[in-house]
Amino acid sequence: MFYVYILKSETSGRYYIGYSEDPDRRLAEHNSGKVKSTRNFRPWVKIYTEAFPDEVSAIRREREIKSMKSRKYIESLLQKHF
Repeated sequence: MFYVYILKSETSGRYYIGYSEDPDRRLAEHNSGKVKSTRNFRPWVKIYTEAFPDEVSAIRREREIKSMKSRKYIESLLQKHF
């Protein structure tokens, strides 16, 4: 299984969208500073996850979410999720 996940910075309120086989391990990498693009906005919390049967499907969904370039779209996903 692969997962698309959305993180939120507790300090800046920014969102980060990514995919991984292990989103909990990936969150730890973001919070430890191993990911250059998220290092300055730590700490991060995982706020959304979607599961996919294969990597290709997860990549497609990640790109779909990122292509929206919209905070409103991300927040609408979160409202549907809860």
